[in-house]
Formats: sequence, structure tokens, C-alpha cells
Amino acid sequence: MKKKLILFIALAVSLIGDTACKTDEKKWVDENFKYAVTQLKGMLQATEHARGQFPRTTDKTGKPVNTDMYDWTSGFFPGNLWYLYEYSRNAAIEKEAVRWTEKLESLQTFTQHHDLGFMMYCSYGNAYRITGNETYKNVLVQAARSLSTRFNPVTGAIKSWNRFASWHGNKTYSYPVIIDNMMNLELLYFASKVTGDSSFSHIATAHALTAMKNQVREDYSHYHVVCYDSLTGKVEARETAQGYADNSTWARGQAWGVYGFTMVYRETHDPRFLKTATGMADFFINNKRLPEDKIPYWDFDALQKGYAPGIKSYANKVNTLYRDASAAAITASALLELAMYVPDRKTQYINTAIAMLNALSSPAYRAPIGANGHFLLMHSVGSIPHHTEIDVPLVYADYYFLEALTRYNRLLTTGSPL
Repeated sequence: MKKKLILFIALAVSLIGDTACKTDEKKWVDENFKYAVTQLKGMLQATEHARGQFPRTTDKTGKPVNTDMYDWTSGFFPGNLWYLYEYSRNAAIEKEAVRWTEKLESLQTFTQHHDLGFMMYCSYGNAYRITGNETYKNVLVQAARSLSTRFNPVTGAIKSWNRFASWHGNKTYSYPVIIDNMMNLELLYFASKVTGDSSFSHIATAHALTAMKNQVREDYSHYHVVCYDSLTGKVEARETAQGYADNSTWARGQAWGVYGFTMVYRETHDPRFLKTATGMADFFINNKRLPEDKIPYWDFDALQKGYAPGIKSYANKVNTLYRDASAAAITASALLELAMYVPDRKTQYINTAIAMLNALSSPAYRAPIGANGHFLLMHSVGSIPHHTEIDVPLVYADYYFLEALTRYNRLLTTGSPL
């Protein structure tokens, strides 16, 4: 009887402790969202004079840099507003989310690059998920049709850019595919689900299989750019555009891979994609070059300048020690979902995601209110080889930070991040 009483008391203490922990975590999530609401309200005021352009980053002086709707990042700011509305249910934020989303409507027929998934699914996708507005669904389906035009059954891949100029000499490739393209596939899977037309999902899965075969290395790192011969499907080159070198591992590219293959597994339940997602995740979070706070340097190999004999570094004239908060935010969001599919790694993945979010929300990475061009996170990297967007805020870092917070909030309240 005494032993049973002791066990009961121990269990009760454990449950109370767990409840208290969840309460503290919920307060932490709430504080981050309240901060984000305040910060993005400031950004909304600043954009009143931006002539309808979309926030992307800041320049070296801290002045906001905006883009037109054709830039690949245009969908993230509307997406940020939708995540804030989902949390706050603030009617004024919903109005702005609708306004900024509907500015992108004409992109549903855009076919000039692969990033239509980012542009439309982060904006209209969240809008439809939250509101159920059928008009938004129709726009998304048309956008999926437009994205599908860039698929070539010979290469088995969706063409990313219209051309890629190699860093090696003057070689230009006409069918480049980048690892980032994995993120655009969710739009295609969505279109198949809401229309019953399997052609969209067939394209998405074919692309994922091709990327898994040609873009993911044996150790589950990745090649950033794979270039194909459009007539034969043969791989012509494996290079980088934004990483340290062709055979290095660009941190944000690795994050795109973790997220993208996790999402494809969700949509297909094909164990090959789960194996790839976990392999890429383990490469990222167990890497000996990942700093203690879990926020990676912009390339996992940047610290080893000259690490491979004969390999040219495209970034050898800049400080290679910059962190990339965007890569951590993307990975944190991906890990919270991936944890649901791998029971043996669930605790590790969730704890790593929480550690990343705690670091990102600390003063080291989260901007003071009113600063940083009203962006949330500091210290991201666009492309060091191109000497652009180095150690600045980036709108997509904020987007995946908010998505990860949203997923963590759901995990705390429902037991599932999705």
C-alpha cells in the first residue's frame, strides 16, 4: 500500500511538473506571437509608402528593401500576416492578409520560374487553409497548372531557372534544377487533392524521386544545382549557386531538403522519402560543425577554407563565419513535422526544434521592437557568392519562424503540429 502511495505521489508530481512546463512553454509562444504582431504592424505602416511592393530584406544601412510580385519571395509577407491572424484572430490583420494576398492573383498564370509554389502556396495556400474561400482554391489550382508547364518527363524534373551560368568558365546550362524546388511540390499535391486530377501529384513525385537520385549524396548532404540535358535527361553538371563550393553543403539548401522530403513523405507515405528526410535531418542536426546554439553557419563547410584540394571556393573573399537564421527556422519547422513520423527520433527532433526556436527568439537573433526594418529575425544570409544579403533580415526567415511557432503551439495544445 505504501509503495502504491509513493508511486501515485510521484506520478502526480510528474503530471503537475509537465503541466507547469507546458504552461511556461505556452506563455513563451504567446510572447513571441505578441512581439511579432507588434513588429509586423510597424512593417505594415512602413509599406504604405512602398508603392505596393513586397518586403524582402534591408540594405546595409537598415533601410527596407522591397520587391515586385514576380520576385520569388513575394508570397512570404502575406503568409506572415496569415500566421499572425491565425494566432490573434485580429480582424485588422486579416484585412491586411487578404489585401496583400490578393495583390498576387495574376501570378496564377506565371510560368517564368519554379518559385510559383513559394509565391502562391505561402500566401493563397494559407489564405485558403484558414478561410476556406473557394476563390482562393481556384487560384491555387491554376497556379499548379502553370507550375506544371515547367516539368519535362525526359528529365523527370521541374525546371528551376531558365538558365544557369556556371562558376566554372563561361558554361551556361539551360535546364538547372535546385534543391529549393522541393518546396514548390506542395502546391501540386494540393491541386491533386482538391481536383482529383492525379497528374499534379505524379509530377511532384517524379520530381522528388529525381532529386533524391541525383541531388542527394550518400551521406545525405546535397548538391545545390543539378543541370540536365533536356533531350536525353542526362546529368550535365552538379554545382552550387549560393554555397561555398560544388561539393560543400549549403545550410539553407539542406534545410529545404529536410522540409521538402518530409512534406513529400506526408503526401505519398513512400518510405524512401522518409528515409531521405531523416537522413538529411540527421546530417544537419548531428553535424560536428553545427554551433552549440543550433543556428548553422551559412555553409557547413565554410569553416574549412580550402577543405578539398583543387576545389575552388566562390566565397573566398568574404568572412565565412556568418550564421543563417533562415536555415534554422526552416529546419525547426520541418523537424516538428518529421518527429511525428519517426517515433525513435521523436524526442530528439522536437527538442532540437525547440532549441532552435529558443535561440532564434533570444536577443542574439530576435530584433528589438521597431528595429531591423520591422523584420523579426536578424542574421540571415541570402547569397555570399553573389555578395548579396549578407547578415541581414530575410522575409522567409520570419515566415518559417512563425510557421514553426504555429506548429509548436499546436503541438502543445493538441499533441500534433499539423
